[in-house]
Amino acid sequence: MIERYTRPEMGAVWSEQRKLDTWLQVELAVVDALAERGVVPTEDAAQVRERATFTPEAVREREQVTDHDVAAFVDVVAGSVGDAGRWVHHGLTSSDVLDTALALQVSQAGLVLAGGAREYRDALVRRAREQVDTLCVGRTHGIQAEPTTFGVKLAGFAFEAERNLHRLERAVEGVSVGALSGAVGTYSANGPEIEVAVLGRLGLGREDVSTQVVPRDRHAELLEAIALAGAGLERFATEVRHLQRTEVREVEEPFRVGAQKGSSAMPHKRNPILSERIVGIARLLRGYALTGLENVALWHERDISHSSAERVALPDATILLDYAQHVATRVVDGMVVHPDRMLANLEATNGALFSQRALLALVESGTARDEAYRIVQENAQRAWDTGTHFRELLGAAAPGLDLDAVFDPQAFVRHAAAIVGRLDRLA
Repeated sequence: MIERYTRPEMGAVWSEQRKLDTWLQVELAVVDALAERGVVPTEDAAQVRERATFTPEAVREREQVTDHDVAAFVDVVAGSVGDAGRWVHHGLTSSDVLDTALALQVSQAGLVLAGGAREYRDALVRRAREQVDTLCVGRTHGIQAEPTTFGVKLAGFAFEAERNLHRLERAVEGVSVGALSGAVGTYSANGPEIEVAVLGRLGLGREDVSTQVVPRDRHAELLEAIALAGAGLERFATEVRHLQRTEVREVEEPFRVGAQKGSSAMPHKRNPILSERIVGIARLLRGYALTGLENVALWHERDISHSSAERVALPDATILLDYAQHVATRVVDGMVVHPDRMLANLEATNGALFSQRALLALVESGTARDEAYRIVQENAQRAWDTGTHFRELLGAAAPGLDLDAVFDPQAFVRHAAAIVGRLDRLA
């Protein structure tokens, strides 16, 4: 992923140095396990652990000869040890190292993603409680429907964020498994007991049947969870973009007045660039989810058609989601809410958005539902079209109706506190 969207902690997880460090971690754990079972002499195992070293530059240089990254790494590490280096990679195939080390990296990336997901969720919870009774327009199909509160809106995003957090945690747990079953997954070189010992040391789960590689449905599930989390961020970002439009202007992204520039040509502009950036990132994440699905079907016990794709997809997807979560949290924390604009927009239909309450009041007063619907629809549309307030038209069409009760905006706030109060269930 390009540097622009790479945050330091997540970038470090996918650095070349970290990748090779995890390879070495796996190799050393295997040597230790073999030594415990008397396969590797104790002195040789100690030498391997004490002397094994590498540099990414040396590995790259050796790969120019071997045309095989793991073989190049093993050559460099074994050469750094001396005679005892012959035990490095003993009984292993490349996938044992690659897949087990990848599980370690994904586990580390998962911790970062989960932390960012919690921060985003918690920011939404804070703002939802703050805006619990801020009356605003609820829209369906982009059209004003009924009043709601901005706190209720944000509470919905918060619960979605909670679901996405749990999906990520489950998917990371599912992919945090290793396999040290050797060529074709038969344990013909090292037995299952070595795998059990090594994975226990590394804190990873064990693949029941590896067929030489960890099955890629696990990685696909992670990329799907990442794409879903991105879609949740996109839904929130899309809401902000709509609410920031000049004609609406109920909410605005944070903007550094006096420093930030919205446009190189038009100094008045305050564009929702952060939200638009999140939307673009979500598109990429969906693409990586498809890549993960296509990596599942490998030939027979394994091929490496997945390898080149996931070398890009897994680092990029986790890096992008980490960045997008950070940006979304910044938007939530810093967004400016305009309650005055929300109230003004509530009057845009001249009271027509109270139509459901009018319909129910007429039915409760004894009017047949179809007739009540006709009266309300006709007068609500007339209010919208002519600019005459719906209350005035309804009063003429249905004398004796309790108009104060029908046009009570607090009716839409009455249960907001209870709805937002459900956020207390979140950890």
